[in-house]
Amino acid sequence: MRSVPRWALLSSGCAPVVLFGGPTIAAVIHGPGYSPVRQTISVLASDGPSGYWALTTTLIVLGSCHLVTAWGLRPAELAGRLALGAGGVSAMVLALFPAPNSGGSLSHGSVVAVGFSLLAVWPVLAANRSGGAPWGLRPVPSVTVSALMLAGGAWFLFELQTKGAAGVAERVLTAAQSLWPVVVVVSCLRHSSPDGDQPIS
Repeated sequence: MRSVPRWALLSSGCAPVVLFGGPTIAAVIHGPGYSPVRQTISVLASDGPSGYWALTTTLIVLGSCHLVTAWGLRPAELAGRLALGAGGVSAMVLALFPAPNSGGSLSHGSVVAVGFSLLAVWPVLAANRSGGAPWGLRPVPSVTVSALMLAGGAWFLFELQTKGAAGVAERVLTAAQSLWPVVVVVSCLRHSSPDGDQPIS
């Protein structure tokens, strides 16, 4: 089985850091009027140039991380790698369609839906059904994670429609989607190690 290069650990590990740090900075710029419980991350881009650029930078770097990780995940099935990479591209494209100051946006909502869907299904598409696959690419964990992410997407839509805790639901979902690539990369590196502790590239 092909090994995963060590730089994939850097790209996958940077994704959750960027996803946490970028919106945090944008929220500070936005000020106390922003509610991370009720409002989505996208709202932060509608508060003038400073907030827009903070979130735009986050989306571009996050998308790049997913693209690089998809490139390095050689043991994963091609369909899953393509879905992860396309999810990264969706994040970057989202920067071109910021949320409006008020009301909805079909273009913004469509890109969000496509991105969330791709990042939700990539684990099951990446699952390696051959014997001896790394834990993160085995069918049972992959199917379970994809199912949980899809459930998280349904929860987010519910909270968004009912004007409830949409911010919380979105953050839980995006956190899971940014952390799972790290889990998969680590499991692949450990799997390729002769002693199970020291990864090799």
